Amino acid sequence: MADLNKLVEEISALTLMEASELVKMLEDKLGVSAAAPVAMMGAMPAAAAAEAEPEEEKTEFNVVLKDIGPSKIEVIKVVRQLTNLGLKEAKALVESAPSNVMESVSKEAAEDAKSKLEAVSAVIELK
Repeated sequence: MADLNKLVEEISALTLMEASELVKMLEDKLGVSAAAPVAMMGAMPAAAAAEAEPEEEKTEFNVVLKDIGPSKIEVIKVVRQLTNLGLKEAKALVESAPSNVMESVSKEAAEDAKSKLEAVSAVIELK
């Protein structure tokens, strides 16, 4: 049997173009298609979505601090950075969790705030 660790190392060293060529060669050799299962999985949710009523995409989000976690000071620093609040106001906001950190912001801004706050162990919810 082949040394699987060696194969993993060799495949990891391939460029994207080489990896793509390897997939094509394996498909030809084994008589299978790597794309077929993906196409079936992609078609099923699309069919279900077509039957459901069209849902309007949300454009504004609220960033809600659910729990501050173990790093209260770090959470306060990030809240100050995101909101431009003073130290006293940011501390009060963090200590009153659950509370809205940001309201009616774009999806990108909400995701950015969420990732920054989660990086300092806070629990965040986007509404």
